[in-house]
Amino acid sequence: MKVGIIGIGFMGWIHWLAYQRVTNATVSAICSRDEKKRSGDWSNIKGNFGPPGEQVDLSNVAPFESFEEMLKSDIDLVDICSPPHLHVEHCVAAMDAGKHVFCEKPLALNAKDCETIVAAAETNKVQLFVGHVLPFFPEYEYARSVIDSGKYGAIIGGSFKRIISDPTWISDFYDLNKVGGPMIDLHVHDAHLIRMLFGMPEQVCSFGRMRGEAVEFCNSVFDFGDANYSVASTCGVINQQGRPFTHGFEIHLEQATMNFEFAAFSDAAESLPFKILTSDGEVIRPELNAGDDIAGFESEIKEVMSSLASGTDSKVLGGELAKDAIILAEKQTESVGVGKPIAI
Repeated sequence: MKVGIIGIGFMGWIHWLAYQRVTNATVSAICSRDEKKRSGDWSNIKGNFGPPGEQVDLSNVAPFESFEEMLKSDIDLVDICSPPHLHVEHCVAAMDAGKHVFCEKPLALNAKDCETIVAAAETNKVQLFVGHVLPFFPEYEYARSVIDSGKYGAIIGGSFKRIISDPTWISDFYDLNKVGGPMIDLHVHDAHLIRMLFGMPEQVCSFGRMRGEAVEFCNSVFDFGDANYSVASTCGVINQQGRPFTHGFEIHLEQATMNFEFAAFSDAAESLPFKILTSDGEVIRPELNAGDDIAGFESEIKEVMSSLASGTDSKVLGGELAKDAIILAEKQTESVGVGKPIAI
């Protein structure tokens, strides 16, 4: 499978590293407006995880300044790592050119653009994948396997957390037309997971604080019309830089509870490792194959390649799921704004 990446920033670099680990896909083209990056100098790329950028060997990779020209090449899959506000333009152009698309999350900044992208995939009879990598992280992947096994009965609820310190280095983070703020850029991970595990809620009730038109921080309760389900989330930004990131979950099954939390502080990282608490009082601490910062993205790309090989939609990375995650984020924002539940 020949892959062309557009957008050689932090996520483009992470995807590049992941492709180096798979055997059934090759990056054969890149697209960047930056001449240095087209020459292979990616040394100025930095992010909040993974290795820093470096000089890469592009001797077998065609560099393009024009996206339209890259689409004329013989690539099979376009990997879109451009800024979120360009996703709809780039996805639709790639699909109209007959290419499959793997788009980094969020699929788009609003549900209307998501619908446009999903419709373009159907019209052009190509496959669409969205880079929601969270389900491939070890703790989340193991939790999914336990749920799918049915060993501890059906899933009946859960709470999900994702909080960062204010990303002051991203000037347009709260711009709903550029990045989308905490709900679209951050909470969308958990919105996608909630949608995948529980289905689509009937309504949501969210309370929190705003920064301009964007939700800065909120707590949400999701109503699925089923008294057996109790599902909630906490997401947003704190204005103290001592804890740059934390995430975690508590997932309730009929006969067990799964628990995990990780936090990165400015002086150290701390975690409550993944555990299963059973109804007979046992605490199970499975050994997880953690890998490194790139491992989840490697698994994500393997899922893309497997779905392309079989011609079937991914149950994890599909466009409809990604669109629904944006719908949830929009409805949560609306609920915070009016201070009451919003139907979905």
